[in-house]
Amino acid sequence: MEPDSTAGGAEELLLADTEVSKVKNAQRHGHVLAEAMEVEQEELVEHQPLEQDDLNFEKWKPKPKPKRTLHEKIDDLKKYLWNPETKEFMGRSGKSWSLILLFYSALYAFLAALFAGCMCCLMWSISPYTPTYNDRVMPPGMTMSPHVMTAHGFDIAFNASDRNSWKKYAKALDAHLKPYDDAVQERRNVACMQDTYFLQDDLEESVERKACQFKRSWLGECSGLQDRDFGYSQGKPCILLKMNRILGYLPGQGTPVNVTCTLKKGSTESLGNVEFYPKSTFSLMYYPYYGKLRHVNYTSPLVAVRFAGIQYDTHLHVQCKLHGKGIINDSPTDRFLGSVSFSLEVGA
Repeated sequence: MEPDSTAGGAEELLLADTEVSKVKNAQRHGHVLAEAMEVEQEELVEHQPLEQDDLNFEKWKPKPKPKRTLHEKIDDLKKYLWNPETKEFMGRSGKSWSLILLFYSALYAFLAALFAGCMCCLMWSISPYTPTYNDRVMPPGMTMSPHVMTAHGFDIAFNASDRNSWKKYAKALDAHLKPYDDAVQERRNVACMQDTYFLQDDLEESVERKACQFKRSWLGECSGLQDRDFGYSQGKPCILLKMNRILGYLPGQGTPVNVTCTLKKGSTESLGNVEFYPKSTFSLMYYPYYGKLRHVNYTSPLVAVRFAGIQYDTHLHVQCKLHGKGIINDSPTDRFLGSVSFSLEVGA
């Protein structure tokens, strides 16, 4: 009786599969062992001490470039300026330079035309005679001459017997009054009606306006004509007061603006007699002011103040104020608005 061929074949297949699985497991185990050995070797290499050659860091530094001679540098510069091989000047060809010059020429021509156009529009839109924006205070401030500005304001201190102590004040007053010389005023300006505004608004905007005369001789003892020292050598000093110029301003609203000078602190007897020349008011005939371009020969009116009876060796704080309609002389923020303060000390 023959054996069962089917059962025998199944057994052979099962044995073959078992052998294949063993071979695969052996190969997989071999790969794992190989990887483990590589990792172990890498760890051993990492923990091995460095050789002496590895500790020589000098060999890792970049090697210095060889020094170039002066002749080589000159040759390189010549080649940069003009390269005969590539026909390039300073690294660019003629076409490249032409395009660059054309671009910048067009750019700057456009910017110049834009600027010129803006300036033309600006000059066309504004008037040279009347400012579009006026930042001058209204009402006016007041200034004085001579003035020596210190940290505390204006300061006048001198000894009547010491010429060197007061000659700077006399010199400043004389220079200030040069445009007021009688001959100059008669030649340039006209005689006007007192206490009346000299209005010239009916003339064309560009027409030059006439100015009223203010003669130096009207200042009397403070004119420097009779006394070249302006009273300083006698211990009776003079000062000059002037209102700030404001375009088109009509001070006093039809009434002349008055001036007073008093002490801020202390007894009024220390100040003594105060004299005003030509008088203690600013005449209306010098207003309005039409600006430098139209009022070419305009000279601001002055009020001269002479302290004829001042007490010697006394430090005085004097304040001169403007008084009139629309005048502000007590501003807490601007000490020159409608007034001027100064210290005065006269020695024998």
